Amino acid sequence: MASIKKNDIKWCDVNTKAERIERGQKVPLRLFNRPSPNSNSIDLKQYHSGFEDVVGIRPRYSLLLSSDESTGNHLFRNGCVFVQSPAGLVGHLYVMSGPLQVTNSSALPTILISHVICDYSSKSDSEESLMEEDEEYRYAFKTTSVEWKKLRPPKNMPMPAGACSFGRGVLYCSQGTLSSDTGGLWEMPQNQPPLPVLTSYLGRPFNSIQNVVKDRKGGLWFTDASTGFELDIRPKPKLPNQVYRVDTDGQNVRVVADGFGRPTGIAVNKDGSTLYVSDTDAIRADGSTDPTRAATIYAFDIIQRSGSSFLTNRRVFAYAREGVPSAVICDIEGRVFAACGDGVEVFSPGGIALGLIEILGGCTTICFGSTDKELLIGSGQRLWSFLMRVPIRDS
Repeated sequence: MASIKKNDIKWCDVNTKAERIERGQKVPLRLFNRPSPNSNSIDLKQYHSGFEDVVGIRPRYSLLLSSDESTGNHLFRNGCVFVQSPAGLVGHLYVMSGPLQVTNSSALPTILISHVICDYSSKSDSEESLMEEDEEYRYAFKTTSVEWKKLRPPKNMPMPAGACSFGRGVLYCSQGTLSSDTGGLWEMPQNQPPLPVLTSYLGRPFNSIQNVVKDRKGGLWFTDASTGFELDIRPKPKLPNQVYRVDTDGQNVRVVADGFGRPTGIAVNKDGSTLYVSDTDAIRADGSTDPTRAATIYAFDIIQRSGSSFLTNRRVFAYAREGVPSAVICDIEGRVFAACGDGVEVFSPGGIALGLIEILGGCTTICFGSTDKELLIGSGQRLWSFLMRVPIRDS
């Protein structure tokens, strides 16, 4: 497919003039960006003073790409993963689309992979002046141009969902097709065919793997849910909806948690002591909503027993304010960022709602970007970059 080049990346300062609201009202303690949100802007809502410590008083954002005026399809839906090039000034972002109908009505939907090549430049003269005034705002790089390519996944890696950086490339969660022997975890080194890492649980097919995260001890944790069956792209499940762990070489696969409606997002904190799993059962695969079902982020302690990693002390960490927490990630301070129906909801390590990066229509996938202060946000038809005040990942 042809690529699209965009050289006019525009950056906007979020208006940070705050207005205090009297306590006792069922509204945030403080609001940013008084105008109502629109599809071309990002707004902020603060629920706790700790939110300002994260986003600061002068955060910036940019709408990198949009499919509004082309196909209108949700091309920035799942599996947002960023891979930094060795040169440092170019990064590769991979984002999966939602299921797209093909021209043949009898054929299964397809999922496209957006490959976005981000070019970064050194700070401009105006940014130099800004940094001299306030050293807390140190944006070493910002996106100056992007090249967008839409790719079809290889036939042996159908219907990709989540992904994470892995080795020399990306590890994809392939949901599979109506054939029971498809799906699994596949490594795709850059510019090379995919390689199978794990394609079944001891011979039994997975339902449709949703998301995967890699820990620092050489383990892969992933969620498996019956989403594909509900969308008529997978056969009837032969396993419960569960969370798994496997070594990065595909050996020693184990079930580590069960009892979920639809486990979807997954994240591990910096020191590897806590695993977060989101249950998105409140929104069914067909888009219908049941507010009595889970829209919950659960936390688990990761412990070692007899040389294996186990999950203990399951607890409710947070409940989404709106929609469901489709994706979750942890920053270097243990804060949790969740892609929800109102935008990116931000929680303290103790589960306190700090604030909201509000996006009209919500978002479904997030990941860290090139700089240690960049958050990349996929909201269906739009791809955003948001720059924080403090580092949110290791540089």
